[in-house]
Amino acid sequence: MADDQLSPTAVRIAVALVALLAVGVVVAGLVLTSGDEPVTNPSTTAAPRTGPVAVVGVDAPDARSADCASLMKALPNTLPDSGKTLHRLAIAKPAPPAAAVWGGDRGEPVVLRCGLPRPDELTPTSALRDISGVQWLPIEGAGATTWVVVDRAVYVALTVPAGSGTGPLQDVSAAVGGALPARPVRVRG
Repeated sequence: MADDQLSPTAVRIAVALVALLAVGVVVAGLVLTSGDEPVTNPSTTAAPRTGPVAVVGVDAPDARSADCASLMKALPNTLPDSGKTLHRLAIAKPAPPAAAVWGGDRGEPVVLRCGLPRPDELTPTSALRDISGVQWLPIEGAGATTWVVVDRAVYVALTVPAGSGTGPLQDVSAAVGGALPARPVRVRG
């Protein structure tokens, strides 16, 4: 036997050490990653909502108008959303005027605000969407889309969380169409 060959005992020890190392890596991987699984749907794993929803006040110069009062009375108490029913929720004091919120017991709510100023995003080339005879301007945001009614006497914004269905837009469009007469879209030049 040549001097540079390993003995059978040394080979067995080396194989055993490699096997132990592999087992150790697998066990360490299982132990270190338990509990760190990514959350696939935070709206179903978040803590349940309790109490009124806080809504931040924004510039809404026409919020106290007769048009906004008419729309607020016409809004539904529930909205359909991807097979779920969202219920109208209480807004924490001080509540901004002409605002409404719908949601479930978890996740981000759908928020409506009436009487806002004309959005800067509304231009002659804006891509508007007609939903049940109401013209909406979609404005994409982080985790939500804000849809702004642009063909009525007042601007109405409906912020819908990402992953929501079209139900909130359809039902709010019906309320807007019934409460506020259509008028030409006013854009900046």
